[in-house]
Amino acid sequence: MEKIKVLFMGTPEFSVPVLEALVKNYDVIGVVTQPDKPVGRKQILTPSAVKIASSNYNLPLFQPISLRKEYQEVLKGKPDLIVTCAYGQFLPKEVLDAPKYGCINVHASLLPKYRGGAPIHKAIINGESETGITIMEMDEEMDHGAILAQEKIPILDADTKGSLSEKLSQLGAKLLLETLPQVIAKTIKPIPQNDEEKTFAYAIQRAEERLDFNKDTRSLFNQIRGMNPDPIAYTTLQGKIMKVYRARMGDHVFLEKENGEIVEIYKDGIGVSTQDGELILEEIQLEGKKRCLVKDFLNGAKKEELIGLVLQ
Repeated sequence: MEKIKVLFMGTPEFSVPVLEALVKNYDVIGVVTQPDKPVGRKQILTPSAVKIASSNYNLPLFQPISLRKEYQEVLKGKPDLIVTCAYGQFLPKEVLDAPKYGCINVHASLLPKYRGGAPIHKAIINGESETGITIMEMDEEMDHGAILAQEKIPILDADTKGSLSEKLSQLGAKLLLETLPQVIAKTIKPIPQNDEEKTFAYAIQRAEERLDFNKDTRSLFNQIRGMNPDPIAYTTLQGKIMKVYRARMGDHVFLEKENGEIVEIYKDGIGVSTQDGELILEEIQLEGKKRCLVKDFLNGAKKEELIGLVLQ
């Protein structure tokens, strides 16, 4: 059997199961990931999850600032196949045309829906009932290439961006391994995407993170889940930023209350009036304080003073 040389490109934790699946089944000749980035208040230079994982296998590592300018170094090993998964840079034509078996991408949506860098966030935020993985050929446009395989999974109310990412990363690794033998044997028929059905999932902007209690309860619930564990939805309480990690939909309707008004205090939550009902905050982080369950936050708060305050 022909020994296939594979070059892998990926960056976040989502990409790691795909890398590990390739290492176990193919000859991975190198890994390309984004440069280390400063993280946190102290701006500590931090490697990507893929860089950390690749070190476990002693794989050659490349971290080009611009792949367009440094592609020759990346292609020195003459890969037969390039697999990408949430890499974060466009591949220039010189890279796309180099491998014998092409460039294959593992994307976390059912293309042509949710092209772009935040497909998992947006699927939850927009209230989709299902999502999935697409294995696709790559071209010079963003997530535009022909589809090789797809598999769906449901989105549950218990899912967050974090839990759904974990499910999809495992599914992506599995589906890739099922698809690659057909790619190599050239027995698979690529299906062009229907551009009329395309939607985009661009990176989350700061303005999108703010909770607007003029919206319905379900939309707010979805927004909070879709931004956990990053970038985290927030509101303000008496002028202080309050991040909201977890909430549930309440049963009450408060027609005469202002949207965003704290209307009820429960043992484990703060009830907030919305356009059509009630959202109960369960886990929060008030500016200058540690992240905590609301039941713990309430231990040090005067509950009667919270009632009537408006989150904005």
